[in-house]
Amino acid sequence: MSYLEIRNIYKIFGPHPQRALEMAMAGDDKDSILAKTGHTVGLSNVSLSVERGETFVVMGLSGSGKSTLIRHLNRLIDPTSGEVLFDGTDILSMSIPDLNTFRRAKLGMVFQRFGLLPHRTVLENVAYGLEIQRINRTIRHQRARNWITRVGLGGYEDSFPDQLSGGMQQRVGLARALTTDPEVLLMDEAFSALDPLIRADMQDELMALQTELHKTIVFITHDLDEALKLGDRIAILKDGMLVQVGRPEDIILSPVDDYVRAFTRDVNRSRVLRARSLMTPLSLPCGQAVDAIWPQVQSDMRLEDILPVALATNGSIAVMDQHEQPVGILTRQQVIDAISV
Repeated sequence: MSYLEIRNIYKIFGPHPQRALEMAMAGDDKDSILAKTGHTVGLSNVSLSVERGETFVVMGLSGSGKSTLIRHLNRLIDPTSGEVLFDGTDILSMSIPDLNTFRRAKLGMVFQRFGLLPHRTVLENVAYGLEIQRINRTIRHQRARNWITRVGLGGYEDSFPDQLSGGMQQRVGLARALTTDPEVLLMDEAFSALDPLIRADMQDELMALQTELHKTIVFITHDLDEALKLGDRIAILKDGMLVQVGRPEDIILSPVDDYVRAFTRDVNRSRVLRARSLMTPLSLPCGQAVDAIWPQVQSDMRLEDILPVALATNGSIAVMDQHEQPVGILTRQQVIDAISV
């Protein structure tokens, strides 16, 4: 069983959802259900699993259901039908007191619009979750100061939110979420309101922290480049329905339909595809068919880093795993063709 599981979730918005639910279960589309019942389908039969320590990105256009989905994970809204399980526990069966305890202990939330308390300093904002947990003031301020420094805001502890830039405010939001040491980070369009350069910095910051912390992260975005950069796996939604789930390389190499294909058309493939995506795996014991004089690359290297190696050789390239054992073979032409598509 995966750490986080969403099973057959339907969400119907409206006062009398049962007829619309039955229509959705029968396969009617969102527009048809709205026309016949006046109810809106937020999600239709969505099932997903997220592994512990994974950065799982949910993306889609406005109205696709991605923000509706993440709100089910902390029960800000309940589904019309379906299950939401954390480590085997169905959170839909929890009482409100148990749910609040679960949220405080397990979940951290980072919002698009920062959600900072304007009358509290940076230190007080970051420590707020621990205050709710009734942690001793000295301890919570110590932990908060640590995370303020970790996200690059040391020296701003006594500043107020309106004295900070947007990027700095989002760093406060990230520090606040991490200070409670949650198992799961829910990030709803967390960087969408930021300028492009600041957004890229925040993405890099999150990736650096995740390399160290190995949190389970569910990240919502409408930006495919952001999804490809951050996600271990990506789920694409359309009109409340799940279209495709896969690793970034899978989404680029094997889009399931024209909707996904349109998303991926202008992507810089060299920054997404890795050696493991293109290599011909070795079918015989390690070392077979690998010449010691061949140049070597790591299996998780991106094509943009492999290209100079490929251009410098007319032969083959050995692909190595983390133990420096050969696992596959690449050719110069494979690399060039993959980038040129």
